[in-house]
Amino acid sequence: MSEPIIISASPHVHSDRTSKKLMYDVVIALIPAFLVSLYVFGIGAFIVTAVAIISCLGFEYLIQKYLLKTAITIGDGSALITGILLAFNVPSSLPIWMVIIGSLVAIGIAKLSFGGLGFNIFNPALVARVFLLISFPIQMTTWPTAVVNNTTLVDATSGATTLGIIKEGLMMGETMSSLSAKLPTNLDLFLGITGGSIGEMSGFALLLGGIYLIYRKVITWHIPVIVLGTMAIMTSAFWIINPEQYASPLTHLLAGGAILGAFYMATDLVTSPMTKKGMVIFAIGIGVITVVIRLFGAYPEGVSFAILIMNAFVPLINTYFKPKRFGAKIKFKIV
Repeated sequence: MSEPIIISASPHVHSDRTSKKLMYDVVIALIPAFLVSLYVFGIGAFIVTAVAIISCLGFEYLIQKYLLKTAITIGDGSALITGILLAFNVPSSLPIWMVIIGSLVAIGIAKLSFGGLGFNIFNPALVARVFLLISFPIQMTTWPTAVVNNTTLVDATSGATTLGIIKEGLMMGETMSSLSAKLPTNLDLFLGITGGSIGEMSGFALLLGGIYLIYRKVITWHIPVIVLGTMAIMTSAFWIINPEQYASPLTHLLAGGAILGAFYMATDLVTSPMTKKGMVIFAIGIGVITVVIRLFGAYPEGVSFAILIMNAFVPLINTYFKPKRFGAKIKFKIV
């Protein structure tokens, strides 16, 4: 044979599913939660989301064109999703300039400094959220709270989140029974008529989008189900032991960023394990760390920290839980 045969790296799979199509499926899945945020928080949610998206796209374009001098990739949808998820993880009252700083951290530091899409170790939106939380703790924990009067939504006021009320109340010696009057019902948490980050309120909207992603085979069920299942098991144990000092598992699942993190950030294709066994270990770790932080840490929420911590273990997990090589020998036992 006169000409050499050049074989590309695996996987050798022909499919019309491109990264761009996968990214825009995620965007579609996030639309229900965004619509709920507009209903609850109004123009503030729209402005923060728009600024996050535009600044993420802008920073990616500018950095790639003028600093890295590489191909422009803003059309692949990854920067768009980073902008949406960044907005979903901050209050709708966050000053615009802080949103822009968060976008720069997400794109410039957490994504492009590692080489861009496919090379970043940590979820960019979560890196930006934690950076903003550490840098601007007051603004990042001032939560507009939806106020409903006779089923009519009125202007939002500042208040604590459900997990914040629980954490502060228990530290002041109150019990869950005495706190119940201050807390939204589980139905309110499920529908999203409560305070918090822009995209974390409505469990129903987030689950609707998560089911869509599983149906479209953008993600598998393993990570979200195991993350939420681990949280449910751990919080159930504490709740059964002392229901006056620990919130119910349903409250833990619906409040805060548990569903948002489990379906949309822990499942990030770049920063999550490749194999199903690896996904199980990864998801259990996220669930355990989240509950430990919520119950015993100073901060009432722990999903973002848990995902970033487990992101750091993904290379190690992938090393020990590798997929079977094509053509590997299989041993048969003859009975």
